[in-house]
Amino acid sequence: MTTRMPPTNGGRGRPGLVLAVCCLSLLITALDTTAVNVALPAVGRDLRASVSGLQWTVDGYTLAVAAFMMLAGSTADRIGRRRVFQAGLALFTAGSLACSLAPSLGWLIAFRVAQGLGASMLNPVALSIITHAFPDPRERARAIGLWGTTVGLSLAAGPVVGGLLVASAGWRSIFWINIPIGVAALVLAAVFVPESRATAARRPDPVGQALVVTVLASLIFAIIEGSRRGYGSTPIIALFVLSAVAVAALPRYERRREQPLVDPVFFRSVPFTGAFVVAVTAFLVLSGFLFLNTLYLQEARGYSALHAGLLTVPMAVGIAIASPLSGRLTAARGPRPPLVAAGLLIAVAALVLTGLTATTPWAVLLTAYVLLGIGFGLVNAPITTTAVAGMPRAQAGVSAAITTTGRQIGNNLGVAVLGSIIATRTGSPHHAAALATASHPGWWLLSASGLLIAAIGLATTTRRAKATATQVATHFPTDPTPAEQLASGGMVHQVMARRRHP
Repeated sequence: MTTRMPPTNGGRGRPGLVLAVCCLSLLITALDTTAVNVALPAVGRDLRASVSGLQWTVDGYTLAVAAFMMLAGSTADRIGRRRVFQAGLALFTAGSLACSLAPSLGWLIAFRVAQGLGASMLNPVALSIITHAFPDPRERARAIGLWGTTVGLSLAAGPVVGGLLVASAGWRSIFWINIPIGVAALVLAAVFVPESRATAARRPDPVGQALVVTVLASLIFAIIEGSRRGYGSTPIIALFVLSAVAVAALPRYERRREQPLVDPVFFRSVPFTGAFVVAVTAFLVLSGFLFLNTLYLQEARGYSALHAGLLTVPMAVGIAIASPLSGRLTAARGPRPPLVAAGLLIAVAALVLTGLTATTPWAVLLTAYVLLGIGFGLVNAPITTTAVAGMPRAQAGVSAAITTTGRQIGNNLGVAVLGSIIATRTGSPHHAAALATASHPGWWLLSASGLLIAAIGLATTTRRAKATATQVATHFPTDPTPAEQLASGGMVHQVMARRRHP
């Protein structure tokens, strides 16, 4: 499977500008993911939301992203990457405007789902655009490294930006900031991003897509609503069973398809599978931390949204310092050192918080924030690099979409699981005295998640593991070299000339 790109004209085809536009789209989607967390207590008070309502405010967005991201990637390969990218920007921007005007919690969650549908068209498609804009492997690696750095910095800046906006103009202003940036990115994409698509586009896979939606929607709904209805209730058990059945059916169905939505062959690569699991785990840690920490700072300790956001600055600084270092370390030494270090730092940071109380000293909290920030900053670059390493460029969009979906699944699970722990043990986000103690199982879970990341970093970077990636790559057609493309183009011109002048 190869790609074709039309001749550039005007500003189109300038790789640096293309990268800037794609990073701009990532900025607003990643900022939105974490900024909303800081606003949750304000949303809860204004719209009278329970813990499950706050969970759905976050997970309605990330669930839509996770469920439809792979569909967006394959659709972009088929009808045009720039076209899908622009549609995503338009829908995300319109969804942001609608969220800012939501009259009730139900409408807010519905508009968050619309936002998520728009975001699902942005991240994997943008990474595919970047991959094709930088055909040289070294330049592509640097561009992907900058992309990964943008992920980390945007996620880290979200709580600070969210706190400032909530304090100055209320929680609705968090969605206002997306509108001018989204419009600017939409215009710049039309001017600078060239169109590209796969010459042999994959066919739609509606059954595979339905199975993906079933797996995620039933699992997340069961986790969130189980804390309220009881995990032993018949509807919740039925949802867990439905999710498990769909998980089992998905690979069996996809193996029979010539062009599956989720190709099980990818998961024969140990490094790729490891990158997917690390993506899920790392973002479970981040989203779970932000959810718990936001409620703890504002409800248990009584801080404002602004103060809560500013108190996460040490974490943001840790991510800002570690993200570019991780890219260079990954390029120089491979993914093992940053993955192992990231996992251990995350484990220690969460372990520090397992004894959290309403009067825990600030030195303890800030130490945990810095360690977690550095750990999370180290993890993004090796995830992205491992996901596309060894794959032909024609498969970059699919492999990136699967791994990015893993990130969003982690975001879903972090809020769903950690929020349900709080809801089950307190019943309300406003029970300040009990909230700190209720969070202890959550911190233990996050600490175990860090150890899992470190273990995967060791297991997936051995020589035997790397050999599985090489074997998987042989299942896919390789991209033609420039010389082969030129020769192919010459042959086409000769054939057309003969047809015109027999």
